[in-house]
Amino acid sequence: MKPAAVLGTNNQSFTIVSGGQTGADRAALDFALAAGLPHAGYCPKGRLAEDGTLSNRYRLQETALADYSLRTEKNVVLAQATVIFTLAKKPTGGSKDTIAFAVAHERPCLHLSAMDDQPEKKLVTFIRKNKVRILNVAGSRESKEPGIYSFTLNVLSQLFHPVALLKTKF
Repeated sequence: MKPAAVLGTNNQSFTIVSGGQTGADRAALDFALAAGLPHAGYCPKGRLAEDGTLSNRYRLQETALADYSLRTEKNVVLAQATVIFTLAKKPTGGSKDTIAFAVAHERPCLHLSAMDDQPEKKLVTFIRKNKVRILNVAGSRESKEPGIYSFTLNVLSQLFHPVALLKTKF
């Protein structure tokens, strides 16, 4: 399926893409729902997540395999750019894979750590510089970095409240 068909949005909206895992992914999807922003993305076959089956309230398409790596790559390709949230200074595990996919597919990628000064300002600069309208949000699982959900949700809430970015002309 073509990205436009998966997204189901027009070019005037800002869309959040994510894979639905606990932590950063889930915070992005919950934020999109609360803010009334379109969301999209891929999740592993069976709607696999570490806390069980991903709720159908998240409009994600299942990949052909129950494979996190395949889901990660498809979400990188679906979006214009990727932001990765971690609490630690350096990304690990699946976050490192996400960066590798972004590099391989020549997509802009930004890593934000809870140790960064003003991560929301770094993110808005990244979005404006790269003229991003479709943003993949990835990062640590909640079990690997307890508190990553809250950090991600806080940064996204600061960025989009009020929804000034949506009114920004690129």
